[in-house]
Amino acid sequence: MRTSRTMGTILTILGIIFVIAGGATYVMVSQELSRANVTVADDAAFLAGDEVDGPFSAYAQAQIIDKHALDATGGKTYAELDREDPLRQTAMSASFLRASLFTSVVAFGVAAMAMGVGAGMILGGIGLRARADDPAAVPVTV
Repeated sequence: MRTSRTMGTILTILGIIFVIAGGATYVMVSQELSRANVTVADDAAFLAGDEVDGPFSAYAQAQIIDKHALDATGGKTYAELDREDPLRQTAMSASFLRASLFTSVVAFGVAAMAMGVGAGMILGGIGLRARADDPAAVPVTV
């Protein structure tokens, strides 16, 4: 039973670390996006006019950047444009901006996942400790 208590404590501590790290990452990415002072374009499919500071607004802005770039290039992507086409720079800039925004969307997702895993670890650790402290618990042998 002592092993269960120790493992429960370790699992709980690791869970707390995961929750804190995930939360800190989520806040940091949000603050960095907010510092860029970007607003979702007025013609976006959703969240038009919203400040880009979260996963949904970043996704919305990435989508409208793609639409604007395709409109500007006549529906052609960077790879489809001739090397000498002056619109290639527009397509490249749009691609870079979209990739940056999608990277932040992924960072938000990983941060949320870390917090969820951490919460699960905390609950598992508490459960292990409770089992170790239960005098009626029957030791499980494998």
